[in-house]
Formats: sequence, structure tokens, C-alpha cells
Amino acid sequence: MSQDVARVALITGGRRIGRFVAEDLARGGVDVALSYRRSRAEAEATAESITALGRRALTVQADVTRPEDCRRLVATVAAELGRLDVLVNMASTYAMRPLATLDEAAWRDDIDANLSSAFYCSHAAVPVMRAGGGGRIINFADWLPVSGRPAYTGYLPYYVAKAGVKALTEALALELAPDGILVNAIAPGPIVAPVDMAEDEREEASRATPLGRWGGEAEIVHAVRLLVTTSFITGETIRVDGGRHLR
Repeated sequence: MSQDVARVALITGGRRIGRFVAEDLARGGVDVALSYRRSRAEAEATAESITALGRRALTVQADVTRPEDCRRLVATVAAELGRLDVLVNMASTYAMRPLATLDEAAWRDDIDANLSSAFYCSHAAVPVMRAGGGGRIINFADWLPVSGRPAYTGYLPYYVAKAGVKALTEALALELAPDGILVNAIAPGPIVAPVDMAEDEREEASRATPLGRWGGEAEIVHAVRLLVTTSFITGETIRVDGGRHLR
């Protein structure tokens, strides 16, 4: 990527941690586009914080489980902001689906939201990145499937999808290396506790983590910053899990 041109990033599903990532990119001189499916108010609030930091911001409604929406999303970003250099595929769902109740629709929902969306957006972004001389694609996996540990029952399609994200990352990295497009993934562990998680469950997760705590949003921000600025890391999936995979 040319360093003398203001870069443009697109973050999909940029709620919660996505806002911290977007603001960090803006502080680094990057204009940021945000896609949302239903959370328009949250996306617009993040956009306001980006413009307050002196960068351009764009919000686009899109269902990233639909290839046509992904193509429209990328085309809109390129048209409005002039280019696309960084794609952060954060869109994801996490729902318990017991095997006895799992049907085709539920399977497809998980696979599409957690795996297909990353492929559709990446596939749409590649021609724009090629035209700009390269780029960075950052996907989001999960520390458990990346570590080969299906530790919890009831999450079969989610586990399979996130394991697929690692494979997608590696295959895309090989395909796109000649174009100067680096593709990596982040596999979070206990970063931010869900708002509805009981205090004893939060403490249990802390005890199960070698570093003894939840990571916090900043740890994902640091990992994204590394993968945006590197020029020699590609095809890698980085576990940001406080050593959880070691136990």
C-alpha cells in the first residue's frame, strides 16, 4: 500500500470492539467505512467519533451474508472514499444451537454469518485493492477452533465456521500474495465479557486464563494495528487469548 495516500478501511459488523478498532485506525490517519445490518445508531455514533478525529467516515447498511450486498458495500466505499486498502471482517454471530434442534436453516445462518460473509466481502474487495496496489484483509476466528479444541457442546456450526475462517485466511493469503494483499486473522479469547454474563462465569473465565484476566478491547486493537502495518506477515492466525489455549 502506498504510504503517501490516506488509506481507507472498511469494518464489517463494527459494534462494541469494532468501535475501538475504528477509532484507532482513524488516529493513524485512516478514513473508515462501517457496515451495519440493523445497528444504524451505533454505526453512526462510531462515524461521529471518527470525524471528530479528523478523518472521513461512511456508514453503509448491508447484509454481509448476501454476496450482492457485499459487492454493493465495497463499490459504495470505493466510490465515496476513493479506494479501499484495509478490510476488517468482524461480522459474526454467536448462538447456542443444540445438535438435537439443529436444522438446515440454523446451520446456514451460522456458516453464512461467520464464514461466508468473510469470503464474500474479501472477494468483492480484491479487485479494488489490486487497483490500489495492494491491501490488508483481517478476518476474525476464535481461539477454540484455531486451537483444535471443540470444548463446548451446542456450538457445532459456529465451531466449524470459525475453523473455516482460519483455512480461508491461509488460502486467500497464498492466492493474493503476488498482488501485495496480505491476509491474516485474529482469534480472540476472553476479551470482553457479554453484558448478560453472570459474575461467577466471568470469574471462572479469568481463572481459566493463564494471565488471570479478561483482555479488554485494547488487545484486539493492538493486533489489528500490527496486521495493518506489517509488510511480511501473511496467512497467519494470531490467538489473542491470554494463553487460554495452553490449558
